[in-house]
Amino acid sequence: MQFHIENMTCGGCVRGVTRAIHSVDPSAAVEADPPARKLTVQSGKPGAEFLPALAAAGFDAEIQ
Repeated sequence: MQFHIENMTCGGCVRGVTRAIHSVDPSAAVEADPPARKLTVQSGKPGAEFLPALAAAGFDAEIQ
């Protein structure tokens, strides 16, 4: 699944986003593209389950 995260702009943001994703699914594979503001997650959990964790970490994410 892919997310658009407008305020993911740097490596520090990527670390924060990755921590948020792993708080929901520790085995999720995460690939971030800060210039494109794109996050790709491979997980068995539905995308909507990650949105509250991302919001709590300060990232406004949209599922694409």
